[in-house]
Amino acid sequence: MDIKPIRTEQDYHDALARIETVMDAKENSPEGDLLDVLTTLVEAYERKHFPIDLPDPVEAIKFYMEQNGLAPKDLEPVLGRRNRVYEVLNSTRPLTLNMIRNLHATFGIPADTLIKSPKKLAVR
Repeated sequence: MDIKPIRTEQDYHDALARIETVMDAKENSPEGDLLDVLTTLVEAYERKHFPIDLPDPVEAIKFYMEQNGLAPKDLEPVLGRRNRVYEVLNSTRPLTLNMIRNLHATFGIPADTLIKSPKKLAVR
């Protein structure tokens, strides 16, 4: 195996091109091992050079609602009365620690996403 660290963008593109050539390799074969090593190197490079930021908490809640066919009334047991739900969804009220815990426990929305400061909090 001729493998080297990915230090530059050219190294990155070369590794991606090489991955394409062994993409259909069988597991536990020399080509499969090469694919494993190259994808690990590419993932490490991408994590360092192309980090993905956490989404806005309110957008994460709206995305979850859309994906699961939920309406604002479905959030009432988790966030409180209907007006509170709309205040959260309209970014006029921040999430409280209790709301974050409830959203995470009830819907499995990652707590680290919910803890992140929203992009904007609308002025009342």
